[in-house]
Amino acid sequence: MNGHWIEDWRPEEPAFWAVTGRRIAARNLVCSVFVEHLAFSLWSIWSVVVVSLPAAGFHFGLNQLFWLVSLPNLLGAALRLPYTLAVSRFGGRNWTVASTLLLLVPCAMLIVAVTSHGSYGLFLLAAASAGVGGGNFASSTANISFFYPRARKGSALGLNAAGGNVGVAIGQLLVPVLVTAGTGVHIAYAGAFYAAFVVLAAACALLFMDNLRTATAEIGAQAAAARRRDTWLVSLLYVGTFGSFVGYSFALPLLIRNQFPAVHGGWYAWLGALVGSLVRPAGGWLADRVGGARVTLCSFALMAGAAALVVAGERGGSFPVFFGAFLALFVTSGAGNGSTYRMIPAIFDRREAAAALGIAAAVGALGGFGVSRALATSIGHTGAADAAFCGFIAYYALCFLVTWCRYRRRTPAAAAEPVRELVRV
Repeated sequence: MNGHWIEDWRPEEPAFWAVTGRRIAARNLVCSVFVEHLAFSLWSIWSVVVVSLPAAGFHFGLNQLFWLVSLPNLLGAALRLPYTLAVSRFGGRNWTVASTLLLLVPCAMLIVAVTSHGSYGLFLLAAASAGVGGGNFASSTANISFFYPRARKGSALGLNAAGGNVGVAIGQLLVPVLVTAGTGVHIAYAGAFYAAFVVLAAACALLFMDNLRTATAEIGAQAAAARRRDTWLVSLLYVGTFGSFVGYSFALPLLIRNQFPAVHGGWYAWLGALVGSLVRPAGGWLADRVGGARVTLCSFALMAGAAALVVAGERGGSFPVFFGAFLALFVTSGAGNGSTYRMIPAIFDRREAAAALGIAAAVGALGGFGVSRALATSIGHTGAADAAFCGFIAYYALCFLVTWCRYRRRTPAAAAEPVRELVRV
């Protein structure tokens, strides 16, 4: 080691891994999970802030509120590819410190927007700035993928992602408590609270993380991955799993408030993100053992069924059915997150895997934006979310067919394609 730069890294060698690699990888993973947790909390903070805006004296229309929920997904998706490349350019530790400090921007913008009682345009800018939290996920995933051997990547990536994903749930639980502390509603408290933890997380990354000299994701690898059909097919699947998780997590508090106004959505919405986050490592773990495609197939089938139950609950005016079906959606999309991501290292060689992870992460985040906008459009035109969920069911059916035809059903023509380790894909 040279300072925080590691020159020699051989995780695929059992002796090196047992003596040196496991300990270093675990230390970097713990720090990464802490940073990711805060990044996801801030990425999704507007999902719960919008519910408190009316009580704080801000009266925006439903479509305006959905835009505040949607914009962080859009910027987060745009940042994911450059964030992935930044790991190889600057080093995993160095970029983690820098990208963590950037999380101070959405904290500050939130405080400025609500304390200055600025225009709706300022609120849009503040909400969009939260997208830097979504970018963090791509660089964190690319970085951790270099630390672990192939056989352990699924579990490690699942834990890293789950630690981040659960930040959505904790944020949705904490923010309503923070903003109502004392007398009245003080949304700025949430920004100040998270700013303090962002500084602490940056310090932890600075002191305890490492850069790998062998962590390279060349532009050539990005270009090669972009030319592969599997990159875009897996990205399509990831829109269905991760895009659903993010889109539902961000939209659920507002959706409950609009469709079931008698129910206090803040008491329930965070549970969806929590169960989806906790089950994600299980999806990666199960994929390591029985194959990512098998788990992904089951996930999409169950997601379609759960989405149909959401429609039934909404049409019947039954909040227990509606919310129970949503919890099932979170569980199945969470498992699908882990299994779909596990498929990537099995499909691509080591050089292209990190690049494919970055592309899939970026496209998947766009799915979250699409979910929020579809719900806003459906409610705006019909007063209900039914039309949006019918579209989601059709998309899950498409993803099921793609997974079956490309990664499970092996015809003679498909056998000639360069998909590796198909038993475990």
